[in-house]
Amino acid sequence: MGVIVMFLLLSTITPFLFLLLKKPAFAIVQSILLVGMWVYYFQVILYTAPAAFTVTWSMFYIGLVGSQIAWILFIIATVEQSPAYQASLTKEKDTLPS
Repeated sequence: MGVIVMFLLLSTITPFLFLLLKKPAFAIVQSILLVGMWVYYFQVILYTAPAAFTVTWSMFYIGLVGSQIAWILFIIATVEQSPAYQASLTKEKDTLPS
């Protein structure tokens, strides 16, 4: 259960990552999926696991996939904006034959 809580907490931050990446539509969709993720989590903890392919089950797993995509996009954007990466790009451009 600890891994699921970790993924839920990372997913909770995901709409803010989409906002930082200037993708507000994805932030809204992820926020809606986030509600379903937490509902599914509490259903599993307090009651019994819902059947596969129910609404909350689908929201949970689609939200997990969306969250991982957001984190990958955020890492890529962070690396591309780093000064060391920019310096290596300009150095690479200068060493290329014209």
